[in-house]
Amino acid sequence: MDKNGKQKTLINRPKTEAKPPFPMRINKYLAWKQYSTRRGADELIQKKHVFINGRLAVLGDKVLQGDTVDVHYRGKPKTYVYFAYNKPIGTITHSPQRGEKDIKHSVALKDVFPLGRLDKNSHGLIILTNDGRITDKLLNPDYEHEKEYLVKTKEKLRGSFKQKMEAGVNIEGYQTKPCKVQILNENTFKIKLTEGKKHQIRRMCSALFQEVADLKRTKILNIELGNLTSNSFRPIEGSELEIFLKTLGF
Repeated sequence: MDKNGKQKTLINRPKTEAKPPFPMRINKYLAWKQYSTRRGADELIQKKHVFINGRLAVLGDKVLQGDTVDVHYRGKPKTYVYFAYNKPIGTITHSPQRGEKDIKHSVALKDVFPLGRLDKNSHGLIILTNDGRITDKLLNPDYEHEKEYLVKTKEKLRGSFKQKMEAGVNIEGYQTKPCKVQILNENTFKIKLTEGKKHQIRRMCSALFQEVADLKRTKILNIELGNLTSNSFRPIEGSELEIFLKTLGF
């Protein structure tokens, strides 16, 4: 609803990507219009806040081209928050097993979740937020958003390492996308990726006969880890946040 208490019509919300085919499931439509995640849309539908052409929507409904979708929402709009967090080695980002410690037990922040993953033996930048709208925009490799890592290897880097990494590496049948590598010294390099397969950098190095000794994520888009100490966080705000959200299409 707007400030005058009128219903909010989503059909005129700006789009940031090519128009998908119709008919489209209502939860996918609301996510496409950047109103919520698909799960959040399901919750709105279950709470009877969503209407298609004036009819109360139900789970599984499909939207046709030209339909008018309205959300009757009462209460204050959700306030989104964003934090840069320096994940320590040993902390789990998702689904901790017995005896393991995850991020929500490590930081004094409520109702936020990590965007993406960083494996247990790696450390560095993770973005924490309550904004589910940006999850796919940031993590989907189709958008090719850069993430930067600082990597140390146990052995000296081979002379052909940079060339082979940048060209893409075959890891168990998958050819990684081209990336950018900067050699800092005989066993340290920076790498910029636009995708994030499971343990990708470690697997790429292993395929080129290099073993990773330390892996730290230092940057996601324009958000930098900087001098943030281990297990500390800081708010992302001001122009830094504006650039971040604009890059994601918000």
